Amino acid sequence: MKRLHVIVLTLATICAAVPARAQTAPSAEQASRYTGLHAASHTGDLAALDRLLAAKPAPELLNGRDPNGRTPLHVATFARQREVIRKLAAAGADLNRLEDDRYDAVTIAAVAGDDETLRLLLALGASAKQTTSRYDGTALIAAAHLGHDGVVRQLIAAGAPLDHVNNLHWTALIEAVVLGDGGPRHQAVVRALVAARANPQLADREGRTPLQLARSRGYAAIVRELEAADR
Repeated sequence: MKRLHVIVLTLATICAAVPARAQTAPSAEQASRYTGLHAASHTGDLAALDRLLAAKPAPELLNGRDPNGRTPLHVATFARQREVIRKLAAAGADLNRLEDDRYDAVTIAAVAGDDETLRLLLALGASAKQTTSRYDGTALIAAAHLGHDGVVRQLIAAGAPLDHVNNLHWTALIEAVVLGDGGPRHQAVVRALVAARANPQLADREGRTPLQLARSRGYAAIVRELEAADR
């Protein structure tokens, strides 16, 4: 039993680091090599962006990719350049395209806990429902894992799939427990998911429900939330 507990904790530790590794913003060196739409999107140079968009670039240029598969929209999302995002969307940029690590703009904003950029993307028509990342997850699962409760509430309102199971066999509820710290933000995430009627009976590969996982970690407040959902 002790060995199993160690294995679970090790897996949780590894996965907790995933967003930082797998979701990679442009480095300063990469950004220094940007030209055209990528450069204007990264720096927020609206005058240059307007000139470029006035030429009505073809879709393959509007959605062109850097060496990591990032489009100008991805770059603008990482840089929180919201006016750039508006202009790219108006020009017809693909709001749902995935970069090489299989992240879309919505998941990029969700992982960053960037409520304002997420709100804008959703208002412009970006989807909260895509399967993203090498773990076949969703923006909601990523946000639940990180305790971004405001992001979680936005994604729920936008119709994000509440009970999606990733390839670790974890749902948003499970990740909020196994990769969370049991603190106020993860409590708020669990509360929001429960209120939205996420299924608390979906279990991990070992058959453990979110309630059982919360009890094993001593997360008393989350246990209370999940016990109430079971009634």
